[in-house]
Amino acid sequence: MKNNSSVSSASDHFGELPRGINHIGITVPDLDQATAFFKQALGTTWCYDGLTFNDPPRQGKIVERQLGLVQGSKIIRQRMLRLGNGPGLELFQIEAPEQRPPLKLSDYGINHMSVYCDDIEACVARIREAGGSLLDELHDNSRHEDSAGSASIYALSPWGMLIELQTIPNGYYYDEDSEATAWVPARR
Repeated sequence: MKNNSSVSSASDHFGELPRGINHIGITVPDLDQATAFFKQALGTTWCYDGLTFNDPPRQGKIVERQLGLVQGSKIIRQRMLRLGNGPGLELFQIEAPEQRPPLKLSDYGINHMSVYCDDIEACVARIREAGGSLLDELHDNSRHEDSAGSASIYALSPWGMLIELQTIPNGYYYDEDSEATAWVPARR
């Protein structure tokens, strides 16, 4: 059946739309330390190692071009973790001539990962116990997330990655013209 509309949707012209976020890539200084932190702090589970010390590093002009790496970079380890019912965390340990600290919230680009917590106090304790640090105390969420009982707090991993812990037990509220509801991971 032909679409007579003068405006076609993305799925009409390009095929099916993406399902959603599959994984989040995170470059870390030490893969084992990061794995231990995420396991202790967030309850991640190991899926597989895509690259180990027993494998030759991924490097060279082709890899640099494919992945946008700085010349001379070497991916020496790669690991996939699962975080609850959300996207996976793909960890990379890379040796490179130029490496900068993680982004701050004010920087352009992906700047933090938010984790939904049913028991936010327990999540805060897990972050601290795992070696993370908190930027402040629990505080109210922003508009549309500030229903009764909601709270959030930003924390830093041991290598400085920004992680938000958030709870919204009574749900979001939406504007009349909202096109969708926000995704919340299912309970484990």
